[in-house]
Amino acid sequence: MIRHGFAIDLHVHSRHSEDNDADPEECIARAIERGLQGIAFTEHYSYAASAAIEPLRERYRASLLVLRGVEFSAAEGHCLVFGVDTDRFPRYAPVDELVRLVNERGGAVVPSHPYRGGSGLGDRILSLPGIAAIEGHNGCNAGGFNRLALEAARRLELPVTGGSDAHSPAEVGACFTVFRERVTADTLAALLRAGDYEAVDDGRRSRGLFR
Repeated sequence: MIRHGFAIDLHVHSRHSEDNDADPEECIARAIERGLQGIAFTEHYSYAASAAIEPLRERYRASLLVLRGVEFSAAEGHCLVFGVDTDRFPRYAPVDELVRLVNERGGAVVPSHPYRGGSGLGDRILSLPGIAAIEGHNGCNAGGFNRLALEAARRLELPVTGGSDAHSPAEVGACFTVFRERVTADTLAALLRAGDYEAVDDGRRSRGLFR
């Protein structure tokens, strides 16, 4: 059951990430079925990759908030970025440069699965000023990686987000973020920076590939 508040899966991939064949409309249907109020498509590498979901935002406006972000591949690891079109940024920019550029434009940076080997920032997050939050509940991680992220967030006194990291519709909603205020596309980045939300892992993950 979704907790009281505005629940959004902040980390979803579709076929537009080019590493899966998930239909974005099926992902939306799954989010509605799970009782979420929102879903954020954070396709790999490119903000423009999620442009194809724009018609779905209006089609499902009465049922679900459909958002766009990006999972940006910085030189040191992956970060979720909201509120900014990153496609004009240097490809594989150093993460401190990414954070600076996003913050200058009013966006929000959330390191994704920071302790996943090969694509997470690892302990780099401990000395990285300017991030809005840390993704502490990632639906594709086994618990060990998430526990390290949660501990880092506690040390840094940063809020924690949750997202499924779904690559198929069935995975949508495995983890999510509950905001205490209603979210819109225009307010998401500011609300992430404000920190008035909690991350939820519903314990019913469908894969947990990364351990």
